[in-house]
Amino acid sequence: VHNETSTGVTSDIAAVRRAIDVAGHPALLMVDTISGLASADYRHDEWGVDVTVSGSQKGLMLPPGISFNALSPRALQANETAKLPRAYWAWNEIVELNRSGYWPYTPNTNLLYGLHESLDMLLGQGLEVVFARHRRWGEAVRSAVRAWGLPIQCADEALYSPVLTGVITPAGIDADALRRCIHERFDLSLGTGLGRIKGRMFRIGHLGDCNDLTLMAALSGVEMGLRLQGVALAGSGVQAAMDHFTAHPAPKPA
Repeated sequence: VHNETSTGVTSDIAAVRRAIDVAGHPALLMVDTISGLASADYRHDEWGVDVTVSGSQKGLMLPPGISFNALSPRALQANETAKLPRAYWAWNEIVELNRSGYWPYTPNTNLLYGLHESLDMLLGQGLEVVFARHRRWGEAVRSAVRAWGLPIQCADEALYSPVLTGVITPAGIDADALRRCIHERFDLSLGTGLGRIKGRMFRIGHLGDCNDLTLMAALSGVEMGLRLQGVALAGSGVQAAMDHFTAHPAPKPA
């Protein structure tokens, strides 16, 4: 997974490819970049990925409903020789149809028009500016979390996600009760923890069509909710984020 949204951790995809190659293993490398695409740097060809899977509902700023596959020559060759019956990984027909632009069923034209617009927005700014903006938002949110005195879910700074930040709540504080309080009082929705960390963490998203002021409003809602739930904060995360934004101006479009 390129950007793991349940924990706020990124993966070194190129290192995974190198490990497969060093081991001499014939496995194909498939990567999920559903939340990473258009939010963080991703290089299908350069990193030696065989199958990339993504979707429309994260960095592309659209509702869910469109998915994408990118395929390497090795993946297409494996598709030709595989004997197992399959539907989702049977690319032959759609690859052929893509050459003509014909769609074999009624496409989601609304989302395709939206995709056209979102790509114009992203490419108009320049992808490096888009990626830098997401990194800057992530840094501001993490500065807020540290000022509150709360742990960040991702323990390795090199793997911090530019898309979202997972925040661990103190012992005795139910993260889902905190999320509920913030939603009811301030109409702000935060992500929940999943699996073994459910109730112990919440997630702050910072991707897509966002800006400094909307993110500051979100951090204000979180800080007020933490205080309402009786969390003893070390300091003001809102002030820390404002200081970060002031000291690090937003990147300008290319």
